[in-house]
Amino acid sequence: MSEQQADGIEQARKTAEALEYLTGFGNEHSSEAVPGALPLGRNSPQRAPLGLYAEQLSGSAFTEPRSRNRRSWLYRIHPSAAHPPFTRTDNGNLRTAPFTEVPADPNRLRWNPLPDPAPGTDFLAGLWTLGGNGDAAQRTGMAIHLYAANAPMTDRVFSDSDGELLIVPERGGLLLRTELGLLAARPGEVALIPRGVRFRVELLDADARGYVCENYGQPFELPDLGPIGANGLAAARDFQAPVAAYEDPGADGRPTEVVNKFCGNLWSATYDHSPLDVVAWHGSHVPYVYDMRRFNVLGSISYDHPDPSIFTVLTSPSDTPGLAGVDFVVFAPRWLVGEDTFRPPYFHRNVMSEYMGLIEGAYDAKAEGFVPGGGSLHNMMSAHGPDRETFDRASAAELKPQKIDDGLAFMFETRWPITATAQAAAADHLQQAYDDVWQGLERHFRP
Repeated sequence: MSEQQADGIEQARKTAEALEYLTGFGNEHSSEAVPGALPLGRNSPQRAPLGLYAEQLSGSAFTEPRSRNRRSWLYRIHPSAAHPPFTRTDNGNLRTAPFTEVPADPNRLRWNPLPDPAPGTDFLAGLWTLGGNGDAAQRTGMAIHLYAANAPMTDRVFSDSDGELLIVPERGGLLLRTELGLLAARPGEVALIPRGVRFRVELLDADARGYVCENYGQPFELPDLGPIGANGLAAARDFQAPVAAYEDPGADGRPTEVVNKFCGNLWSATYDHSPLDVVAWHGSHVPYVYDMRRFNVLGSISYDHPDPSIFTVLTSPSDTPGLAGVDFVVFAPRWLVGEDTFRPPYFHRNVMSEYMGLIEGAYDAKAEGFVPGGGSLHNMMSAHGPDRETFDRASAAELKPQKIDDGLAFMFETRWPITATAQAAAADHLQQAYDDVWQGLERHFRP
């Protein structure tokens, strides 16, 4: 690592440690970096305060129900409309639905972690698409990406017109400089960047690695709690939104490359200013960071392992009540106390498709082969469950109260089959013998 890189990481860490946040998922937040920058009593006065430009960023149609309407008013130094034409640029390893490179595969698949990237790879260049479903242009479905980076995004920012991005760090922390302010996301936390919000990624460590869910459909929201009542699962107040912060290098500042993902392709334009120049804002279309260890796990205190839906952090609703376009599920530290119960996740086949990743430690249904940074894909109706070693151990275990706190895993669960990309189907880090983990499950039937 060069001295300049080390200085950059140290500065990013100091910035991250000093961050303050607003709290509450879905709130009508407001923030100003300079007192008086927010207009009072109206959104678009004849002359916005401090010579700023007023601009609305809409993440939903104007006429969607109030409960699902997402929009923010931004008060910025330059209007977003002031930019040169965008031109196509290389997509790298980034792919977008519809995924048609290879047929959808009913087999159970598992990958080792993404290999380390070449020196000088930033977050955007380090995105690698595993697969997904739906159609980004129709705003349906989702994509799964991995990222591996060892350099900050310097003099460029990224925005995704196709969907919102749920970033799940596995190794190394990230400093996210967004239009609405700064977020720090470390392993064990997730960051949610809304559709169209521009951001730049800096590193808090020498390298970084993790997962990304790109949600083309309805924005993520907290799931309904139903019979659970008013409390439990992910608490709205534990989601942290940024306070306003802006960049203003002046008219003679360094040019900034703005990369926009639009209908599956990357487009680039060079601005003569930083687009992260929002001095004040208010609204509900905002980024968040969430600590998964704050998830309030609910489970059985009598018998049977509950369905994994009880671990849902965020859900993207579809046109069918109760059927998610994509759910984000976390298997956080918890107690197991069920009596006469096979305590690990049970064998099952599911109409939903499941991609699981591991942040740290081990997952209680897999004894080996599933490692941090890796991932498994169990598509619609593919049979899966505990491996042989886990089954044998759990079937004979003494059923005393047990604390599961040596791992942190998550799942992207989606209504449609996940089709892998050609690069994922042929990757060197695809495990060729994943089916072997279920070999040796012997016949125990005694009529």
